[in-house]
Formats: sequence, C-alpha cells, structure tokens
Amino acid sequence: MSSRGPAPSLPASTDRIRADIDAMFTALLSEPEDQSARLFEAMRYAALGGKRLRPLLTIASANLFGVPESYSLWAGLAVECVHVHSLIHDDLPCMDDDDLRRGRPTVHCAFDEATAVLAGDALLALAFEILADPATHPSAEVRAHLTVELARASGASGMAGGQMIDLVAEGIELDLDGITRLQRLKTGALINWCVDAGAILGEAPSDHRLSLRGYGQCLGLAFQIADDLLDHRGDEAVVGKRVGKDEARGKATFVTLLGEERARQQADLLVEQAIAHLHAFDRRAAQLETIARYAVTRDR
Repeated sequence: MSSRGPAPSLPASTDRIRADIDAMFTALLSEPEDQSARLFEAMRYAALGGKRLRPLLTIASANLFGVPESYSLWAGLAVECVHVHSLIHDDLPCMDDDDLRRGRPTVHCAFDEATAVLAGDALLALAFEILADPATHPSAEVRAHLTVELARASGASGMAGGQMIDLVAEGIELDLDGITRLQRLKTGALINWCVDAGAILGEAPSDHRLSLRGYGQCLGLAFQIADDLLDHRGDEAVVGKRVGKDEARGKATFVTLLGEERARQQADLLVEQAIAHLHAFDRRAAQLETIARYAVTRDR
C-alpha cells in the first residue's frame, strides 16, 4: 500500500499474542448448556480471528512502562470486545449492510439479525466486566480509569458518535475537516484508547500520556486512510470483505477527496508524525513504530 516498499514484519511475539487472545475468548465464551448457547456461539464466531491490532497496541504501549503482560493482555481483550461488537453492528442491514467479514458470512447472515444484535451487546458488556476484574490491574483506581476512558471512546463522544456521523454523511457532502472528525471518532477513538491504556496501566506521567495520545491520533487517521485505499483498490479475496462499497454509495472518503496518490502520501505523512510523538521513549518504542508502519502497508 505504501510507496516505500513491502510491509514491515510485525514482531514474532504478535503470533503468540493473537493466540493468547483467541484462547481467552474461547475460555470466556464456552457455551452454557441452556437456551443462551446460540448467543455464545455467535459471540465466539465473531470474536475468534482477526488482526488483533488493538491488543497489540495496548501491550506495546504498556511495555514502555514495564507493565506485566498479564495485565495488558486483559486490557487488550477488553478493547477487542468493543471492536468486535462494533464490527457486528456495523455489518447489520440497518448500518452498512455487509454480508462478508474476514472472508466468511457476517454474524447476522450466519445466524440472524436478532442474534447479531445481542452478540454485539453482550461483547460490549463483557469488555467492562473484564476491565473491572482485578486480573486487569490490582488497583481499583486504575481499573476505574480504564473503564471510564473506554466508555468515552466507545460511546456518543467516540465510536458511536462517529458511526452516527457516518450514517448521516451518506446524504451530504463532507469536506476534509468533516471526514477527519468523523474518523477521529469512529476509528481513532478506540485506537487512541489502546495506547493511552498502556500508560494508565503503567501509571505513567501526564507528558508520556500526551505523547502517546498524539501517536494514537495520527495512527488512527493513517489506519483509516489505509482502509479507504483497500476499499478503493484492494483484492476482495485478500481483504476478506466486500470492496468498492464507498464508491458505490457515493460516500466521501479520504480517497475520494484527496485522490489515491495524495491519500497514500497523507497516510505516510501521518505515520511519520505518529512516530515523531514517540521520541521521548527512544528505541523502547520500536514495536509501536513497527505497528504504525504496518498499519498503512497492510493488504487486509
């Protein structure tokens, strides 16, 4: 996706982290022997697999402050619950009306719409149950801080508000500032929470939190531009979902406003700006730098 060559490889530890997140989901979402089993099946169907970018960011940020991975894994699992919840609901006929996700039928197609709504709701609730658990951090104050920040990132002032703007935007023409605000909320708020969560877990000073928030804001926009480029010219078999949807709906994106080449350049610039926010951490932030470069050179 980038003019700078092939995507950088993520650290080998990311495969282990993905496996750990899948194992945690499998354990938490084992089916009960009652009539709610179908709900757990749908939650597990949606939750297993995926890039796990958000847990990777959470863990990489927490590593800057020497946080035990046992804590940051739980925080990463919580934000992944919110992310999967958003994917289930975004795919519904009343939202983006998609029938393919990660190369297979979306939850409402594999099950039904009512089950999909409940699965998304239950995953959102599970996120906060996880954050409230002492396994996430021994300090109740830290857990409360993580919880309120994730609630803000997920709700009307974050992801849900961005989705509302996105729905309304199909009938109006947004300019670049409008698209930027939309994506800072819809995509960027959760990404920003991930890097901020690492600092909260590490009880880091405010200047370090500010640096990571700057990184997260730039990365969130770069990530969305990469998504827009994949929708514009990606390979559906590789991407794992329908492409060309935005153009078919006449929807304004970074690509439609800037053009393909300028959008790529803007994504590259945002990555460099994100990395510049990490200067205070020196080479300790190498994993966050690699994740940022991967985010705009990925093919799915």
